[in-house]
Amino acid sequence: MAAPRLQRYDVVIIGGAMHGASLAWWLSRTEAFGGTVLVIERDPTYTFASTSHTNSCIRQQFSNEANIRVSQFGASFIRNFRSFMGDDPDVPDLTLQSFGYLYLADTQEFAHSLRQAQAVQVALGAATRHMTRDEIAAAYPFYQLDDIVAGNHNLVDEGYFDGGTMFDWFRRKARQNGVEFAHGDVTGITRGKTGVDGVTLADGTSVSCGTLVNATGPRAAATAAMAGIDIPVVPRKRFTFVFDAARPLEQDLPLTIDPSGVHVRSDGRYYMAGCGPDEDLDVAYDDFAADHAIWQDKVWPAVATRIPQFDTVKLVNEWVGHYAYNTLDQNALLGPVEGCPNFIFVNGFSGHGLQQAPAVGRGIAELITYGEYRAIDLSAFDVNRALRGERFLEKAVI
Repeated sequence: MAAPRLQRYDVVIIGGAMHGASLAWWLSRTEAFGGTVLVIERDPTYTFASTSHTNSCIRQQFSNEANIRVSQFGASFIRNFRSFMGDDPDVPDLTLQSFGYLYLADTQEFAHSLRQAQAVQVALGAATRHMTRDEIAAAYPFYQLDDIVAGNHNLVDEGYFDGGTMFDWFRRKARQNGVEFAHGDVTGITRGKTGVDGVTLADGTSVSCGTLVNATGPRAAATAAMAGIDIPVVPRKRFTFVFDAARPLEQDLPLTIDPSGVHVRSDGRYYMAGCGPDEDLDVAYDDFAADHAIWQDKVWPAVATRIPQFDTVKLVNEWVGHYAYNTLDQNALLGPVEGCPNFIFVNGFSGHGLQQAPAVGRGIAELITYGEYRAIDLSAFDVNRALRGERFLEKAVI
């Protein structure tokens, strides 16, 4: 990445990870847009970006229609990836490993909540099943289910995929279509009477713009603050562990959300588990320190209890990533902020970002081009709700 070539762009996107790249690509293929686009990324290696630490999962099992529709498009995008990329023979097919998510309920109250969510999902075309304990046991006899009363499971367009390849081709195709990617650290945002005018980089370079987009992941609040705007997005640690089992299962393991807060799934010949810390605190942007005790004291005991066949395992990899955590309601904050109509927010995904990137990138490109959402109405995620303290209700947050 080099420095910006121009002094002004129609759209400047701060943050070149998954959402910045998705938006850049969608803009570049929108014929009615036709403007110049600059993506500014502070770390072109993406070493600590949330995109680089994702588990690349997608689900339709949400309780809110907007989230369900966003993920349904995401699944369609994955299945038709090469077609969306112009049928370029160099673009690989993406495989969606549809092992599904399996939510396990250990109380009647949670089981009732799952049944309500399943009804919403099915009404929108999802294949989610509400299952009794006996039905879960018949399908997956390796679980220990003494404390479980019910569960929800979906084996269609729900599981995991190669998010890294999707990200790579967003950037490649955006560049081919004329988007410029520059290496720089934005240290200031200039505001005028009616909106933002441009940005200043750490090296003193100034770039003006027609529209500015905040796609800076866990750093979203710091970026917003440069324009005098306060949004409730903070970095929160999430821990991932990959292990080998001495006695592997004879069938695929769905992404199982245990009542303990631990989740585990198949990952090729291995298994992947993860969770947040018991005390879920805000952390520094550069704090990626591991905590092996979480594996020893929380994750493995929960996994081995739920799946007794995993009584002997070997940890083969572990890492720490950051959620761009929306402390208000753990859902996306999108669109322009009141009083600054050309400053667009694409933030606060709280762990849903990768699966929502195709639909959100398309939606924000529509908003910039046409002044409205067209394919999917994303107005429920309006960033201004955070400024008013109004929560977006989504019960299925992991």
